[in-house]
Amino acid sequence: MSIEIKMPALSPTMEEGTLAKWLVKEGDTVKSGDIMAEIETDKATMEFEAVDEGTIAKILVAEGTDNVKVGAVIAILAEEGEDAAAVQAPTKSETPEPTDPEFKGRPDPTDPNKTGSEAKPAERTLTQAEDHGRPATQDAQPASGGRIKASPLARRIAADKGIDLNAVSGTGPNGRIVKADVEGAKPGAAAPAATAPAATDTAAAAAPAAAAKPAAVPDIPHEATKLSNMRKTIARRLTESKQTVPHIYLTVDVQLDALLKLRTELNASLESRGVKLSVNDMLVKALAAALIAVPKCNVMYTPDQLISFKRADISVAVSTPAGLITPIVVGADTKSLSTISTEVKDLAARARDNKLKPEEFQGGTASISNMGMFGIKQFEAVINPPQGMILAIGAGEKRPYIVDGQLGIATVMSATGSFDHRAIDGADGAELMKAFKELVERPLGMLA
Repeated sequence: MSIEIKMPALSPTMEEGTLAKWLVKEGDTVKSGDIMAEIETDKATMEFEAVDEGTIAKILVAEGTDNVKVGAVIAILAEEGEDAAAVQAPTKSETPEPTDPEFKGRPDPTDPNKTGSEAKPAERTLTQAEDHGRPATQDAQPASGGRIKASPLARRIAADKGIDLNAVSGTGPNGRIVKADVEGAKPGAAAPAATAPAATDTAAAAAPAAAAKPAAVPDIPHEATKLSNMRKTIARRLTESKQTVPHIYLTVDVQLDALLKLRTELNASLESRGVKLSVNDMLVKALAAALIAVPKCNVMYTPDQLISFKRADISVAVSTPAGLITPIVVGADTKSLSTISTEVKDLAARARDNKLKPEEFQGGTASISNMGMFGIKQFEAVINPPQGMILAIGAGEKRPYIVDGQLGIATVMSATGSFDHRAIDGADGAELMKAFKELVERPLGMLA
């Protein structure tokens, strides 16, 4: 019996993708683990591996095709002993409608020690197995005949726990029921939904804006560039962040002279190992150490609980030709500066080549964005949901500054923390900024 090969969910936020390139052709024999195609997701271009063995009978989606929905059939695989030439492409009525994958960008609320990256490979493998071996899960129909909006993962959890989805209030996009909604629900009862109406109202309020017609292009010489999947995702997530997350901004001026002196000394000793520390490497370490010192800021907000993390995984903003991506330094609070430096350089290089693995840019407990190299004195960054904060780093510059009680000249930078005010109070955010400032101005403390 032939096997339908379906568009996989290679990213937690992926709902559709571009089939960038086929690496096989009709008539080719493949086995499990063979690379069949390159797929552009919302964050990277990734290789798609075969799960089953057989012969490629039909390729249904040509390479270069955009907006291929997750779960859509892209090829047909003939099993061993089956005549590949006799395999027929499924008709539209035979092809199940793909369901949207659950947004898994947030860490697992059931385990405060997980940032989300640990769980992703298993979840992605499960999604791929479902995509290749079984029809996509269909949305259930309530008694009234209306469609229940719920992710496949939420449905599985609800079925295991005996939860009636009709009684659960969804807190996902457009009121969709997601994993967190059913995990807190009791069999036959609705999940806590104190904030669900607000989330639903926000989504409803945003709907008219999202549905608005595009502005007319002025009659001016111009060039139109098609939006990439990454750019579409950036636009959606940043809009979501500014519409649903109440930002509070706190700025401190930080003297860099001691850190710059230590960096020079460390680089002299690390030169033989081929390691060269950047200022940003040291600021990543300082932020991670500050988050551990002020755990009230190393958190994530969910509609019914506050998740506190036990380690600091720092997402480092990297600009690529396709857009911004945030690879993660896992456990930056416990890593040496040389290790952080090596990892950041490797992650940034692979990010620019679209070669990051999903677990390398999904999760994180906080972010850091540095635009000091462009001469930007100060800026306020947008929080990367579902994280609770992001630190924006400005340029270090010579300024008049009080040094040892006397007016002098010092190298000073401005750092601005953006905090999710639902999860982090202003006083706690101020304590984090104070801890960060002290670590940078007395940098030996971050090495202890």
